[in-house]
Amino acid sequence: MTRAIAIRRDHRGASTQYLVLASATVAALLLSASVVHAQAPAVKVSTMPASVNVFDVANFKKPSDADLKRTLTKLQYSVTQHEDTEYPYRNEYWDNHADGIYVDIVSGEPLFSSTDKFESGTGWPSFTKPLAKEYVRTKTDRSLGAERTEVRSKYADSHLGHVFDDGPKPLGLRYCINSASLRFIPVAQLEKAGYGQYAKLFAGRK
Repeated sequence: MTRAIAIRRDHRGASTQYLVLASATVAALLLSASVVHAQAPAVKVSTMPASVNVFDVANFKKPSDADLKRTLTKLQYSVTQHEDTEYPYRNEYWDNHADGIYVDIVSGEPLFSSTDKFESGTGWPSFTKPLAKEYVRTKTDRSLGAERTEVRSKYADSHLGHVFDDGPKPLGLRYCINSASLRFIPVAQLEKAGYGQYAKLFAGRK
């Protein structure tokens, strides 16, 4: 796409500079530009990355540390592998209101749904419950001198965030999750990405 646009701009610039050329030459230049434009591939706009990990329990093996450093951003790596925390209000999904599911950035384990997402006022994505409990586990975290409940993915063992008991009723839970631990799959791309079984959660929603 970038090359096609650059060529079109070049052609427009050339036609402006050389208006004094013979009409046959100008016609040839215009024809050339139209051919380039016709051959340019259509661009598909998508929020889904080119490579999406579809989770498979039977075949999943956590990537090596070297592979994780290569495939994850520095923030994604530090959060998922070293329990770091991203800045509030300066992360990808804190104010995402689109319908879809959130999966583990490392393994693709389905973790949370937008149907359970709520505005917590904390600056991080917050959910009332996991999408699939079998992919989420908790452990006691005393790293800051106070006892908290850490949330991790089961198979990739990625650090996700923490769960607190100040969420909305009836469950009263707030899963406070780092965007850097997640990948968002929009509803329209669930089937293509391999998560078609969750599309029914959004049936009838506008």
